[in-house]
Amino acid sequence: MQAFKAQRLVVLDANKCVGCQLCMLGCSSRLGYAGPAKSHLLIRSAGGIERGFVVVVCRACEDPPCSRVCPTGALTNLPKGGVRLQSSKCIGCKNCVEACDIGAVLWDEELEKPLICIQCGYCVDFCPYGVLGVEAL
Repeated sequence: MQAFKAQRLVVLDANKCVGCQLCMLGCSSRLGYAGPAKSHLLIRSAGGIERGFVVVVCRACEDPPCSRVCPTGALTNLPKGGVRLQSSKCIGCKNCVEACDIGAVLWDEELEKPLICIQCGYCVDFCPYGVLGVEAL
């Protein structure tokens, strides 16, 4: 498993989000994909253009509910919060998706595996409005 800096992706100001989804495109491109389908974060409408947008990112919980419900141990808790997916252990049960209170565990329909933010911060540079940032842990 690759080592990562202890940091957390944060929403600095959701009111600045215009719904362009460039952060989602950036996230997918990190993995070599074009389009938002493999994004590990989600931008969605809050209910019409007047109501703005909801920025859904993993909060890197210290005691993640997604990993507690994983029957195979495919989600490994990190020391300072968040999880890492060991894809080979995942059976595609979607328990993790259902367990996340904020809907931050997304689903890869093609691979039938969860998409969970790894807190790399790659998406931050794609947001032209300063909606996202990273904080050191």
